[in-house]
Amino acid sequence: MFRQHVWMALLLMAPALPLQAADGRTGRGLTEIPDPELSLMRGRYTVGGNNVAWFGVTMVSQWQAGNGATLQGALTLAMDFRGGGAPKLSFQPSVHVTAADAPLPDTHGRSIDSSGLANASGLVQSVQVAGDGNVARNVTTLSVRDGEMPSAASEGARSVSAQQAGASATAVLEGNQARLLLQVDGQGLVQQWIRNGSVGQGIALAGDGQIASNQLRLELVRNTVGGNLPLSQNVAQAIALNRGMGPGQ
Repeated sequence: MFRQHVWMALLLMAPALPLQAADGRTGRGLTEIPDPELSLMRGRYTVGGNNVAWFGVTMVSQWQAGNGATLQGALTLAMDFRGGGAPKLSFQPSVHVTAADAPLPDTHGRSIDSSGLANASGLVQSVQVAGDGNVARNVTTLSVRDGEMPSAASEGARSVSAQQAGASATAVLEGNQARLLLQVDGQGLVQQWIRNGSVGQGIALAGDGQIASNQLRLELVRNTVGGNLPLSQNVAQAIALNRGMGPGQ
């Protein structure tokens, strides 16, 4: 299912271009290429194993609540495919919460429901705001390169959390997902995730005067022999090969 979700998303993003055969026939979609045409093609294909050598995810979330409380969270997740089979995982989380003496703004009568994001697949970005004077920002970047792998990082805990005065921050790798979550009672939540079939960012603010941001960086390192593959295929391969995240793939 994970592989199907990834390729479906890529196919939906790709434009439908007309195809033309040697005899002048044109059409859309997939068509069979006759043997005479295949016999004229040389050096256009790469045969072999996995062309993605390393895939990394970095998430950073920050939130300043309306009463001055600050929440911060970060995690890095790396998947090394060079050994073949399931990738070798490394995970490093960190969180921090600073409480404020002032009371939280009143959000009576306001509500935000972000539960539907659990059913979303592909790349997701969401902002929901029910208050005034808020600032929210989601940023996602993708870096693809050939060459040396990043230095191996020491393995951290699979889950860390911090709580103070109704505010909490959590970074966790559990089952088939990694997630970063910031929450303030009655004020909303800020979250990022990568799971089976979905990578996403969500901000939901019910209070006033809040500043929240999510930054998500995806980095993919290819084997040199795989450098001629299309970018979309490299990215889909890295995510679809993500068998080491846990059961359920």
